[in-house]
Amino acid sequence: MIKGQGMFLTTSTETREHTSSYYAGTANWQTSYPQLQDHINCDVVVVGGGFSGVSTALELSEKGYKVVLLEANRISWGATGRNGGQIIGGIGHNIEQFENRIGKEGVKSIYAMGDECVEIIRERVKKYDIQCDLTWGYCDAAIKPRHIKSLEKWKEFNEGRGYAHTLRLVSKDELREKYINSDNYLGGLVNENGQGHCHVLNLCIGEARAAQSLGAQLFEQSKVIEIVHGEHPKVITEKGSVTANKVVLCGNAYMGNLVTKLASKVLPSTSCIIATEPLSDDLIDKCMRSNVAVCDPRTALDYFRLSADKRLLFGGLSNYTGLQPSNLEGKMRSKMLDVFPELKDVAIDYGWSGQMGIGLNRMPQLGYLSENIMFVQAYSGHGVAPTHLMGRIISEAIDGNPERFDLFTKVNHWPWPGGKLLRRPAMAVGMMYYKMLDAL
Repeated sequence: MIKGQGMFLTTSTETREHTSSYYAGTANWQTSYPQLQDHINCDVVVVGGGFSGVSTALELSEKGYKVVLLEANRISWGATGRNGGQIIGGIGHNIEQFENRIGKEGVKSIYAMGDECVEIIRERVKKYDIQCDLTWGYCDAAIKPRHIKSLEKWKEFNEGRGYAHTLRLVSKDELREKYINSDNYLGGLVNENGQGHCHVLNLCIGEARAAQSLGAQLFEQSKVIEIVHGEHPKVITEKGSVTANKVVLCGNAYMGNLVTKLASKVLPSTSCIIATEPLSDDLIDKCMRSNVAVCDPRTALDYFRLSADKRLLFGGLSNYTGLQPSNLEGKMRSKMLDVFPELKDVAIDYGWSGQMGIGLNRMPQLGYLSENIMFVQAYSGHGVAPTHLMGRIISEAIDGNPERFDLFTKVNHWPWPGGKLLRRPAMAVGMMYYKMLDAL
């Protein structure tokens, strides 16, 4: 145990089963796919059973490919099944910074894809009748006057590029009356129908079931220990192997040291979430006047929303140590009460943490390790919707239409400085710096 960023930090206890989250405790299905114990062949083998891997498997299965998906633990075990559940559009951060590499049309295309990724979820939930509490409504909540100005500019920019959904700037009074009844916020930008939230574990498992119904073979408890390159690459697990025409790596922050080149370009960052006991309607009205997902604009942000069974899910405490607070529920409860003091007598039923994959330039990383081995990673805490797009883009490339995949490969991605030993302490210091800026 070490002390950092004003709290005691400790390593979280992990097993090969789902962490004790609200999502795992309320899942519609319990997955029990077999462990790979044979040597099989397929068109494409996907490594990783989160949103990126499952979406890739589903998109390819819809196209008629013979697909095998390998998950080291359970489907949606990692960041996919642990996040806040916010469905937010957009790909990366400050796309204009890459204009010299991808051109003005490339920038325009990525902004459009940032809208498309949300629509994929909307369409897929309807197509496969996935019961995942999909709810529309999202609010960026401003804390400082400068945040209001930023939201005004963001609204103007999106309206100028023809964004399909209505964005509304709301005052402090309207925000309190209709959306978030808290003293902490000066106003906000509300998107009623273009962004939202859902039960992420139910969404991912539902998509996995859809892929299986189309012929995909899914294996859990099947950790990959080696990848053999070649014309027909081979993926070796603890008890079996898969030989394929293509390999797609979707392990993100949980890839570990399987591919050193990829591990050096993604920094696992911890975020924590609590879920309250179910709240009374009266108590909900004292806090959340509308069922929107909420994020504030800080680097180490708070994010929260109501669940379908009327719990408040409250997340934050992001750090780059790879560790979680030793008193996670207590620390998160304190943060929640800073926003909603009315919840002081409410019990906390769940508390958990997860690892996000952070890239140095905050842009998802897509590319080739070799001609037949592709990868995607580093959504930087913003992956629920973009992962769905990446699955589509990867499937397009495999199916002979690589234009959108190739666009992303033009963006340079660098390893995190400091090497394996020093990069975490360096980024922890960096996070403290940005927290100081947030406080100004």
